[in-house]
Amino acid sequence: MRTTFLHHSDKLPVRFIQVTDPHLFADKKAELLGINTFDSFKAVLSEIQQTPFTFEFVLATGDLTQDNNPEGYRYFSEEISQLQKPVFWIPGNHDYQPHMVETLNRYPEFISPLKHIIVNNNWQILMLDSQVLNVPHGYLNQYQLDWLIAKIEQYPDLYTLVVLHHHIAPTRSAWLDQHNLRNTSEFLSCLQQHCHIKAIISGHIHQEMDTLWNNYRILTTPSTCIQFKSDSYHFNLDILPPGWREFELYPDGSLITQVKRLKHNLFVPDFNISGY
Repeated sequence: MRTTFLHHSDKLPVRFIQVTDPHLFADKKAELLGINTFDSFKAVLSEIQQTPFTFEFVLATGDLTQDNNPEGYRYFSEEISQLQKPVFWIPGNHDYQPHMVETLNRYPEFISPLKHIIVNNNWQILMLDSQVLNVPHGYLNQYQLDWLIAKIEQYPDLYTLVVLHHHIAPTRSAWLDQHNLRNTSEFLSCLQQHCHIKAIISGHIHQEMDTLWNNYRILTTPSTCIQFKSDSYHFNLDILPPGWREFELYPDGSLITQVKRLKHNLFVPDFNISGY
């Protein structure tokens, strides 16, 4: 996992966006829990283009497809290319990495496989693979943990964002929290010796979260398709619109972020479905 440097003034904030969990199918007309995921993804990208927020790059944090088909990754690539910004990605539990890597690598002009992003002399972004094949929960293997420590120690003066698909902090939804990152204690031990970790960013839970976990700021982001209802012991869907997250990183280490959602929600799930 090599390093990439994005040229940026050290005196201006770095701006980027996060999109997550599109769950695209090989069939553009296919639905997930009553929502056409291709149409909702297109709607989110269209609204991103209409907002005044100017950004330098995009983080795509997993579950790009639902059915493991290369066509879904092709649709993702073709649609997100309209943003005309570099895109960095990680896999989610629904992704099939052989198809994912092969297809996304066909678009090197804007989709990058690199996981270590240095955007100026102040910030770095470390993107981790928490996927466990064929199961919904996450796990960071020893290679990922060693790589995380190595990059933090290699650049000890840089403010750091750590990005992974699976969630860290409890959501207070039992059905969802069983699918979290399983080795959080090992992950925490990798972070505790370093004071410049400014946030841990993830997707997976299809809902917004901005909280503290062991004094680390935890940020999760709505899906571009279905939304899971928060504080729900059993599986439950939310009527909230699809969304994305905007970030601003400042030279002094401060971070400003907000979630944006579609202004008009045309994507209402089927609430009669009781499982996912």
